[in-house]
Amino acid sequence: TLLRAVSAAAHRDMEFVEGNADLTPARLAGHFDPAQVMEAGYIEDVWIDGPLVRALRDGHLLYLEEINRIPEETLNLLVTVMSEGELTVPRLGRIEADPRFRMVAAMNPFDAVGTARISGAIYDRVCRVAMGYQDAADEADIAGRSSALPIDHIDKVVEVVRATRDHSEVRVGSSVRGAIDLLVLSEDLGRLRGLPPTDFQVGLDSALAALSGRIRLNDSTNITPEEVVTELWTDILGPQPEADDGEPGADGDSPGKAPRRPVAAPTPTPTIGS
Repeated sequence: TLLRAVSAAAHRDMEFVEGNADLTPARLAGHFDPAQVMEAGYIEDVWIDGPLVRALRDGHLLYLEEINRIPEETLNLLVTVMSEGELTVPRLGRIEADPRFRMVAAMNPFDAVGTARISGAIYDRVCRVAMGYQDAADEADIAGRSSALPIDHIDKVVEVVRATRDHSEVRVGSSVRGAIDLLVLSEDLGRLRGLPPTDFQVGLDSALAALSGRIRLNDSTNITPEEVVTELWTDILGPQPEADDGEPGADGDSPGKAPRRPVAAPTPTPTIGS
């Protein structure tokens, strides 16, 4: 989002590349069309530019997302590009970068699954900007754009999400995406249950769905993500309101609570030898 705003303000096109294990050098730089090579040979007319070559030729902003998921052989293409501003492609020749060319890569250092170490040659050719989370007001503004819930409730939801980042048993907390999804789920779930989206149980169930899979606990902890979310939700939004026994719902339970399910009596264990 930040880079799209930067490229728009600078009147530059942006080449977006999603980093993953399937990103080969040919997909990044480009390739010769096999069918046309059979007829015309390896000439420039049958070459198809990839995002890297397009960005070099036209002076675009090249954005590599999740750079630490890109195979090393593909990253090796970038070494000369970053140091010399050029790329040499076999059978095609030397491609010099337009002076407006810029490359930005991003990575998440917390996720070790499917990631690899970045080589020193790459690190030595980049400037690093560490981006943290927004402040509470900005997160509430971002989350509130997709929700029509009261501002005070949005602030509390954001407070819950931010609290996951400081919990003693949590290694990695939720991003602002957790708050966005929590608010959306609350509205949909409340509509299905015929309850306001700010209902305690509606909010808690939405929080469990939106946050329990986003947080990562310390390896030594004995609690579950669901327990962490329930604890934070109760601490920030207060305890669950007590049912009013004087005004039961249609099924005899209090309004706003799920109906009680009958529990079967345990089956007696037979005694042997008596």
